[in-house]
Amino acid sequence: MRPSKAAGTVSGSAAAQSQQQVPAVQLHNAGVDFGDRTLWNGLDLDVRPGEFIAVLGPNGSGKTTLLKVLLGMQRLTSGTAQIAGKPVGHGSPDVGVIPQQRPLPEGTPLRARDLVAQGIDGRRWGPRWLDPQRRQTQERVDALLEKVGASDYAERPVWMLSGGEQQRLRAAQALATDPALLLCDEPLLSLDVAHQEDITNLIASQAKQENTAVLFVTHEINPVLPHVDRVLYLAGGRFRIGTPEEVITTESLSDLFGRPVDVVRVGDRVAILGGEDHVHHDHDHGHSHGEAAR
Repeated sequence: MRPSKAAGTVSGSAAAQSQQQVPAVQLHNAGVDFGDRTLWNGLDLDVRPGEFIAVLGPNGSGKTTLLKVLLGMQRLTSGTAQIAGKPVGHGSPDVGVIPQQRPLPEGTPLRARDLVAQGIDGRRWGPRWLDPQRRQTQERVDALLEKVGASDYAERPVWMLSGGEQQRLRAAQALATDPALLLCDEPLLSLDVAHQEDITNLIASQAKQENTAVLFVTHEINPVLPHVDRVLYLAGGRFRIGTPEEVITTESLSDLFGRPVDVVRVGDRVAILGGEDHVHHDHDHGHSHGEAAR
Protein backbone atom coordinates (compact mmCIF):
# COMPACT_ATOMS: atom_id res chain seq x y z
CA MET A 1 0.00 0.00 0.00
CA ARG A 2 1.26 3.46 -0.81
CA PRO A 3 2.23 5.78 2.07
CA SER A 4 -0.57 7.92 3.44
CA LYS A 5 -0.52 11.69 3.72
CA ALA A 6 0.38 11.42 7.37
CA ALA A 7 3.33 9.21 6.57
CA GLY A 8 4.68 11.90 4.26
CA THR A 9 4.85 14.40 7.10
CA VAL A 10 6.76 12.15 9.48
CA SER A 11 10.45 11.34 9.35
CA GLY A 12 11.49 8.95 6.60
CA SER A 13 14.10 8.36 3.96
CA ALA A 14 14.81 11.10 1.43
CA ALA A 15 13.71 8.72 -1.32
CA ALA A 16 10.33 8.11 0.32
CA GLN A 17 9.78 11.81 0.85
CA SER A 18 10.73 12.52 -2.75
CA GLN A 19 8.26 9.87 -3.95
CA GLN A 20 5.51 11.56 -1.95
CA GLN A 21 6.12 14.76 -3.93
CA VAL A 22 5.71 13.14 -7.35
CA PRO A 23 2.38 14.30 -8.82
CA ALA A 24 -0.20 11.59 -9.38
CA VAL A 25 -0.87 13.15 -12.80
CA GLN A 26 1.36 15.37 -14.91
CA LEU A 27 0.06 16.85 -18.16
CA HIS A 28 2.43 19.20 -19.96
CA ASN A 29 1.29 21.22 -22.98
CA ALA A 30 -1.17 18.40 -23.66
CA GLY A 31 -3.57 18.55 -26.58
CA VAL A 32 -5.92 16.32 -28.55
CA ASP A 33 -7.10 17.03 -32.09
CA PHE A 34 -9.49 15.08 -34.29
CA GLY A 35 -8.92 16.21 -37.86
CA ASP A 36 -9.32 19.97 -37.87
CA ARG A 37 -11.13 19.97 -34.56
CA THR A 38 -9.27 20.74 -31.34
CA LEU A 39 -10.76 19.33 -28.15
CA TRP A 40 -8.19 21.11 -25.99
CA ASN A 41 -4.52 22.01 -26.18
CA GLY A 42 -1.81 23.62 -24.10
CA LEU A 43 -3.13 21.84 -21.00
CA ASP A 44 -0.69 21.97 -18.11
CA LEU A 45 -1.96 20.16 -15.04
CA ASP A 46 -0.23 18.61 -12.04
CA VAL A 47 -2.55 16.67 -9.75
CA ARG A 48 -1.22 16.16 -6.25
CA PRO A 49 -1.64 12.88 -4.35
CA GLY A 50 -4.91 13.09 -2.44
CA GLU A 51 -6.28 15.97 -4.54
CA PHE A 52 -9.92 15.86 -5.66
CA ILE A 53 -10.49 17.54 -9.04
CA ALA A 54 -13.89 17.87 -10.69
CA VAL A 55 -13.83 17.80 -14.51
CA LEU A 56 -16.73 19.77 -15.96
CA GLY A 57 -17.87 20.83 -19.40
CA PRO A 58 -20.57 20.42 -22.07
CA ASN A 59 -21.00 17.45 -24.37
CA GLY A 60 -18.10 17.01 -26.77
CA SER A 61 -15.67 19.11 -24.73
CA GLY A 62 -13.29 16.18 -24.23
CA LYS A 63 -13.92 15.10 -20.65
CA THR A 64 -14.00 11.38 -21.38
CA THR A 65 -11.18 11.79 -23.90
CA LEU A 66 -9.04 13.14 -21.06
CA LEU A 67 -9.73 9.98 -19.06
CA LYS A 68 -8.86 7.86 -22.09
CA VAL A 69 -5.53 9.66 -22.41
CA LEU A 70 -4.73 8.82 -18.79
CA LEU A 71 -5.79 5.21 -19.36
CA GLY A 72 -3.42 4.90 -22.31
CA MET A 73 -6.35 4.44 -24.72
CA GLN A 74 -6.05 7.75 -26.56
CA ARG A 75 -2.83 9.32 -27.82
CA LEU A 76 -2.11 12.97 -27.30
CA THR A 77 -1.70 15.05 -30.43
CA SER A 78 0.82 17.17 -28.57
CA GLY A 79 2.49 17.31 -25.17
CA THR A 80 3.10 14.61 -22.58
CA ALA A 81 1.19 12.74 -19.88
CA GLN A 82 2.51 10.83 -16.87
CA ILE A 83 0.93 8.87 -14.03
CA ALA A 84 2.89 8.78 -10.76
CA GLY A 85 6.04 9.82 -12.61
CA LYS A 86 5.73 7.17 -15.34
CA PRO A 87 4.40 7.40 -18.92
CA VAL A 88 0.75 6.43 -19.21
CA GLY A 89 0.11 2.85 -20.18
CA HIS A 90 -2.90 0.66 -20.87
CA GLY A 91 -3.88 -1.49 -17.89
CA SER A 92 -1.68 0.30 -15.36
CA PRO A 93 -2.27 -0.78 -11.72
CA ASP A 94 -1.61 2.86 -10.77
CA VAL A 95 -5.04 3.79 -12.18
CA GLY A 96 -8.47 2.73 -10.97
CA VAL A 97 -11.72 3.52 -12.81
CA ILE A 98 -15.26 3.92 -11.51
CA PRO A 99 -17.64 4.13 -14.50
CA GLN A 100 -21.17 5.48 -14.56
CA GLN A 101 -23.83 3.22 -13.08
CA ARG A 102 -25.32 0.81 -15.57
CA PRO A 103 -27.62 -1.96 -14.28
CA LEU A 104 -26.14 -5.42 -14.68
CA PRO A 105 -28.28 -7.82 -16.76
CA GLU A 106 -30.73 -10.06 -14.92
CA GLY A 107 -29.19 -13.44 -14.29
CA THR A 108 -25.56 -12.25 -14.40
CA PRO A 109 -23.75 -15.25 -12.85
CA LEU A 110 -21.65 -13.30 -10.36
CA ARG A 111 -21.91 -12.69 -6.66
CA ALA A 112 -20.93 -9.33 -5.24
CA ARG A 113 -17.59 -10.69 -4.05
CA ASP A 114 -16.88 -12.18 -7.50
CA LEU A 115 -17.24 -8.76 -9.12
CA VAL A 116 -14.80 -7.23 -6.64
CA ALA A 117 -12.35 -10.11 -7.11
CA GLN A 118 -12.11 -9.28 -10.81
CA GLY A 119 -10.26 -6.12 -9.79
CA ILE A 120 -7.60 -8.30 -8.15
CA ASP A 121 -7.22 -11.31 -10.43
CA GLY A 122 -9.00 -10.17 -13.58
CA ARG A 123 -5.85 -10.69 -15.64
CA ARG A 124 -5.28 -14.23 -14.36
CA TRP A 125 -6.16 -17.20 -16.59
CA GLY A 126 -7.91 -20.32 -15.32
CA PRO A 127 -10.51 -21.13 -12.64
CA ARG A 128 -10.24 -19.09 -9.45
CA TRP A 129 -10.18 -22.24 -7.30
CA LEU A 130 -6.84 -23.15 -8.91
CA ASP A 131 -5.27 -19.85 -7.87
CA PRO A 132 -2.34 -20.58 -5.48
CA GLN A 133 -3.04 -17.22 -3.82
CA ARG A 134 -6.74 -17.92 -3.39
CA ARG A 135 -6.74 -17.29 0.37
CA GLN A 136 -4.95 -13.96 0.01
CA THR A 137 -7.40 -12.96 -2.71
CA GLN A 138 -10.37 -13.81 -0.51
CA GLU A 139 -8.92 -11.80 2.37
CA ARG A 140 -8.31 -8.82 0.10
CA VAL A 141 -11.87 -9.04 -1.27
CA ASP A 142 -13.27 -9.13 2.26
CA ALA A 143 -11.23 -6.06 3.18
CA LEU A 144 -12.42 -4.18 0.09
CA LEU A 145 -16.06 -5.11 0.71
CA GLU A 146 -15.77 -3.83 4.25
CA LYS A 147 -14.05 -0.66 3.06
CA VAL A 148 -16.98 0.29 0.80
CA GLY A 149 -19.67 -0.92 3.19
CA ALA A 150 -20.74 -3.89 1.08
CA SER A 151 -19.99 -6.83 3.37
CA ASP A 152 -23.66 -7.48 4.15
CA TYR A 153 -24.44 -8.44 0.55
CA ALA A 154 -21.14 -10.06 -0.40
CA GLU A 155 -22.81 -13.37 -1.34
CA ARG A 156 -25.81 -11.94 -3.19
CA PRO A 157 -26.09 -12.06 -7.02
CA VAL A 158 -25.00 -8.71 -8.43
CA TRP A 159 -28.05 -8.31 -10.66
CA MET A 160 -30.31 -8.31 -7.58
CA LEU A 161 -28.56 -5.34 -6.02
CA SER A 162 -29.62 -1.69 -6.27
CA GLY A 163 -27.74 0.80 -8.43
CA GLY A 164 -26.08 2.29 -5.37
CA GLU A 165 -24.99 -1.13 -4.10
CA GLN A 166 -23.55 -2.02 -7.50
CA GLN A 167 -21.61 1.26 -7.55
CA ARG A 168 -20.08 0.40 -4.19
CA LEU A 169 -18.83 -2.83 -5.73
CA ARG A 170 -17.40 -0.98 -8.73
CA ALA A 171 -15.63 1.35 -6.32
CA ALA A 172 -14.18 -1.63 -4.44
CA GLN A 173 -13.04 -3.14 -7.74
CA ALA A 174 -11.36 0.12 -8.75
CA LEU A 175 -9.52 0.32 -5.43
CA ALA A 176 -8.25 -3.27 -5.55
CA THR A 177 -4.73 -2.31 -6.70
CA ASP A 178 -4.48 0.67 -4.31
CA PRO A 179 -4.17 3.05 -7.28
CA ALA A 180 -2.37 6.37 -7.21
CA LEU A 181 -5.13 7.82 -9.40
CA LEU A 182 -8.88 7.20 -9.38
CA LEU A 183 -10.75 8.16 -12.55
CA CYS A 184 -14.48 8.63 -12.02
CA ASP A 185 -16.55 8.83 -15.21
CA GLU A 186 -20.00 10.13 -14.22
CA PRO A 187 -20.30 7.58 -11.38
CA LEU A 188 -23.40 9.28 -9.90
CA LEU A 189 -25.62 9.07 -12.97
CA SER A 190 -28.92 7.25 -12.42
CA LEU A 191 -28.43 7.22 -8.64
CA ASP A 192 -30.82 8.80 -6.18
CA VAL A 193 -29.63 11.63 -3.94
CA ALA A 194 -28.85 9.38 -0.98
CA HIS A 195 -26.70 7.02 -3.04
CA GLN A 196 -25.01 9.96 -4.77
CA GLU A 197 -23.94 11.22 -1.36
CA ASP A 198 -22.78 7.76 -0.25
CA ILE A 199 -20.62 7.18 -3.34
CA THR A 200 -19.19 10.71 -3.27
CA ASN A 201 -18.26 10.39 0.40
CA LEU A 202 -16.65 7.03 -0.31
CA ILE A 203 -14.48 8.47 -3.09
CA ALA A 204 -13.58 11.55 -1.04
CA SER A 205 -12.56 9.34 1.89
CA GLN A 206 -10.27 7.36 -0.39
CA ALA A 207 -8.59 10.59 -1.48
CA LYS A 208 -8.02 11.79 2.07
CA GLN A 209 -7.19 8.54 3.85
CA GLU A 210 -5.17 6.76 1.14
CA ASN A 211 -3.68 9.78 -0.62
CA THR A 212 -5.36 8.82 -3.89
CA ALA A 213 -5.74 11.56 -6.48
CA VAL A 214 -9.25 11.80 -7.96
CA LEU A 215 -10.38 13.10 -11.35
CA PHE A 216 -14.17 13.18 -11.17
CA VAL A 217 -16.01 13.78 -14.46
CA THR A 218 -19.51 15.04 -13.81
CA HIS A 219 -22.25 17.09 -15.43
CA GLU A 220 -23.45 18.32 -12.03
CA ILE A 221 -21.09 19.93 -9.55
CA ASN A 222 -23.34 20.15 -6.50
CA PRO A 223 -23.09 16.55 -5.21
CA VAL A 224 -19.28 16.74 -5.15
CA LEU A 225 -18.75 20.43 -4.41
CA PRO A 226 -18.02 19.97 -0.67
CA HIS A 227 -15.08 17.70 -1.52
CA VAL A 228 -13.57 19.47 -4.55
CA ASP A 229 -10.11 21.02 -4.28
CA ARG A 230 -9.94 22.29 -7.86
CA VAL A 231 -12.06 22.36 -11.01
CA LEU A 232 -10.95 21.68 -14.59
CA TYR A 233 -13.62 23.20 -16.83
CA LEU A 234 -13.45 22.31 -20.55
CA ALA A 235 -15.47 24.15 -23.21
CA GLY A 236 -15.01 24.98 -26.89
CA GLY A 237 -11.37 23.88 -27.09
CA ARG A 238 -10.45 26.02 -24.07
CA PHE A 239 -10.24 25.38 -20.33
CA ARG A 240 -10.05 26.92 -16.89
CA ILE A 241 -8.29 25.44 -13.85
CA GLY A 242 -8.66 26.67 -10.28
CA THR A 243 -10.68 26.41 -7.12
CA PRO A 244 -14.47 26.30 -7.48
CA GLU A 245 -14.58 29.90 -6.25
CA GLU A 246 -12.14 30.94 -9.00
CA VAL A 247 -13.60 28.98 -11.92
CA ILE A 248 -17.33 28.75 -11.31
CA THR A 249 -18.11 32.44 -11.56
CA THR A 250 -20.14 34.54 -13.97
CA GLU A 251 -17.03 36.30 -15.29
CA SER A 252 -14.89 33.17 -15.70
CA LEU A 253 -17.52 31.04 -17.44
CA SER A 254 -18.78 33.86 -19.64
CA ASP A 255 -15.24 34.31 -20.91
CA LEU A 256 -14.75 30.55 -21.34
CA PHE A 257 -18.01 30.01 -23.26
CA GLY A 258 -17.75 33.26 -25.20
CA ARG A 259 -21.32 34.20 -24.29
CA PRO A 260 -23.15 35.41 -21.17
CA VAL A 261 -23.31 32.77 -18.46
CA ASP A 262 -24.74 33.52 -15.03
CA VAL A 263 -23.63 31.69 -11.90
CA VAL A 264 -26.11 31.82 -9.06
CA ARG A 265 -25.28 30.58 -5.57
CA VAL A 266 -28.11 29.60 -3.25
CA GLY A 267 -26.87 28.37 0.09
CA ASP A 268 -24.30 25.69 -0.60
CA ARG A 269 -25.58 25.00 -4.12
CA VAL A 270 -24.53 26.45 -7.47
CA ALA A 271 -26.69 26.99 -10.55
CA ILE A 272 -25.15 27.75 -13.95
CA LEU A 273 -27.53 29.62 -16.24
CA GLY A 274 -26.84 30.25 -19.91
CA GLY A 275 -24.43 27.36 -20.44
CA GLU A 276 -27.33 25.05 -21.29
CA ASP A 277 -25.14 22.26 -22.62
CA HIS A 278 -23.55 21.92 -19.22
CA VAL A 279 -26.53 20.22 -17.65
CA HIS A 280 -26.57 17.37 -20.18
CA HIS A 281 -24.33 14.38 -19.62
CA ASP A 282 -22.35 12.70 -22.37
CA HIS A 283 -24.37 10.06 -24.20
CA ASP A 284 -21.73 7.35 -24.02
CA HIS A 285 -18.99 7.21 -21.44
CA GLY A 286 -17.73 3.73 -22.29
CA HIS A 287 -13.96 3.39 -22.63
CA SER A 288 -14.04 0.96 -25.54
CA HIS A 289 -16.31 2.63 -28.06
CA GLY A 290 -14.96 4.18 -31.21
CA GLU A 291 -16.36 7.67 -30.70
CA ALA A 292 -13.50 9.30 -28.84
CA ALA A 293 -14.46 12.96 -28.78
CA ARG A 294 -16.69 13.04 -25.75
